[in-house]
Amino acid sequence: MVDPQLWISLNEVVNSGNKWGVLMYEYENTLRETARALVAPNKGILAADESFSTIEKRFKTIDVASTADSRRAYREILFTTSGSNEFISGVILFDETIRQTTSEGQAFTDVLLKQGIIPGIKVDKGTTPLPFSRGEKITEGLDGLRARLKEYRQLGARFAKWRAVLAIGEETPSRYCIHCNGHALGRYAALCQEEDLVPIVEPEVLMEGAHSIDRCEKETGKTLEAVFGALDESGLLLEGILLKPNMVLPGKDCTIQAHPEEVAEATLRCFLRHVPAAVPGVVFLSGGQSDVQATKNLNAMNALGKFPWELSFSFGRALQAPVLEAWQGESRNIEAAKKAFYHRASCNGAARSGSYNEAMEKEVA
Repeated sequence: MVDPQLWISLNEVVNSGNKWGVLMYEYENTLRETARALVAPNKGILAADESFSTIEKRFKTIDVASTADSRRAYREILFTTSGSNEFISGVILFDETIRQTTSEGQAFTDVLLKQGIIPGIKVDKGTTPLPFSRGEKITEGLDGLRARLKEYRQLGARFAKWRAVLAIGEETPSRYCIHCNGHALGRYAALCQEEDLVPIVEPEVLMEGAHSIDRCEKETGKTLEAVFGALDESGLLLEGILLKPNMVLPGKDCTIQAHPEEVAEATLRCFLRHVPAAVPGVVFLSGGQSDVQATKNLNAMNALGKFPWELSFSFGRALQAPVLEAWQGESRNIEAAKKAFYHRASCNGAARSGSYNEAMEKEVA
């Protein structure tokens, strides 16, 4: 990979007669353009990449069986909501979903692309116990990843996602766990860029626990420092990645919960210390927050002004919970479900510029 410090203009490369240089310039430019498009103003990413076990749990809350047909029908609601492309720049798909079609036989990737929405793909294989650790987790999926990325690129994906999880406890996350997950994220990201896919790097410090917001800020900072060290060692192009982190929050069981302004200040203080300015965007995960809470916290960050990176979203449950509630697995509820999705997407679109307010929540009624 060409060192970003050594970039020159395309005209200079062409005039030099360096064909390899021209190819590298175009290749890197594609990564940068895709990354920037995913964090375009007022837009963010829909995470619709739930594994079979996760979506089964979601469907159980509305008493709907998880089958290939029900999963397709539900995701078709999300992908065909008119006007959602005003606020949704990309969608992270699951392996099953990237191969599925609508009820009319149109590939989901084509449906998204026709709306100007960029298809992406989850490529990790989930977590497994980390050997000789205190119950910590390591994410699997590096074996055979290069071949899978080639296939996903052919199926229409233009970016990918890999999630690592780190839990806060009395003695966790350990340096060992942070190092191992950072190394895996670095290898994954390099493989993605090698195959012309923008990697979304997701190191999630979990909300579970009774830890304070200060402890979350400390552990998030340590994690980000290690992750970007691993990314630097892999030699990839920082301008061609996106970071998908947790917000800095107190644990769910902490007796002192934080207001959006406190979350915004702690999160941005941490990121200014540990996230390079070359990264084009931060697309926050919701991480167990309610849909409204996640929107309020994102809005509070953007209300503080401009930062080196775009502050956006890559929400799953925080975008989809109202949709599931409205749908209930019934075809007669499809339009209501689409309205719920459009509303939630529009609220987060407003939060991208710090212009969201609680009055918007009443409009859906």
